[in-house]
Amino acid sequence: MALPPHHPVPALPKEGLIGLIAPAGPAPLDTEKAIQWMRARGHELRIFPGVYEKDTYLAGSDEVRLNDLHAAFADPEIKAIICLRGGYGTPRLLDRIDFDLLKRNPKPFVGYSDITALHLAISRYAGFVTFHGPLLNADLLGDKEPPTVTSFFSLLRGQVKAGSALNHPAAYPLTTVEPGIAHGRLLGGNLSIIAATMGTPYQIDPEGVILFIEDINEPLYRIDRLLTQLRLAGTLHKLGGVLVGDVAGVDVEALNRLLEQTFAPLRIPVLSGWRSGHCDPNLTLPMGALVTLDAGEKRLVLEQDVVISR
Repeated sequence: MALPPHHPVPALPKEGLIGLIAPAGPAPLDTEKAIQWMRARGHELRIFPGVYEKDTYLAGSDEVRLNDLHAAFADPEIKAIICLRGGYGTPRLLDRIDFDLLKRNPKPFVGYSDITALHLAISRYAGFVTFHGPLLNADLLGDKEPPTVTSFFSLLRGQVKAGSALNHPAAYPLTTVEPGIAHGRLLGGNLSIIAATMGTPYQIDPEGVILFIEDINEPLYRIDRLLTQLRLAGTLHKLGGVLVGDVAGVDVEALNRLLEQTFAPLRIPVLSGWRSGHCDPNLTLPMGALVTLDAGEKRLVLEQDVVISR
């Protein structure tokens, strides 16, 4: 039985202040470029201290990164939060997050890759919609194709309503791995992070879920190993369907053969090739939202409003 949808969050208003945090890895930031990019689209940018820090492969200490996460959610002036980059670091924070604080201050939270750990944790313990979407450095300031920015703002501003199919560029054909229709909560993100949280209090609750997966720098045999881990853990058998995003660096035909081998015995719909993840364009997806996946018709339909007007 499918789980209920997550709560929508307040929409990003015109001229709403956006907070920038770095909960994972470090990256140099062209501050003036970032501020001007946001201003050109009607938003000011508040940059939290950890964005400018570096602790080996982390953007500052755990304390700095955790404090920035909490401060961004607690600040009533911040209307949406975007992450600087992925990399590694967010799993280290999970058992120290004040989820009651997050529940009291829901707002659009955006990122992907290592940020998947936060999407999974917020899903389980705060219960509001988050957004698997662009990072500031790699995507928004990286001049990715226009659908990256259009998808990001249209979802956060509430321009995509319940009953609408999410747009997918025709230039990037989708593949029906297994036909069928599934209705459920969209959850997931980076496959390596999903697997890394198995056996922890932050693992995905798969009952009736439409699982979204993507990855990078993982050869086909490792993707096989990760999917096999989820199968042996009993996760795949509880899913309602699967949406496969970009798996960067893996041959598409070989990937689809592996997906067919993995999911055909489960008789659930599987749609592959969705342009979300480490790719260009990188389309935003609402994590925790109720959706309908029609793999045969290659459509993903939003079945709830993911943001609400303030």
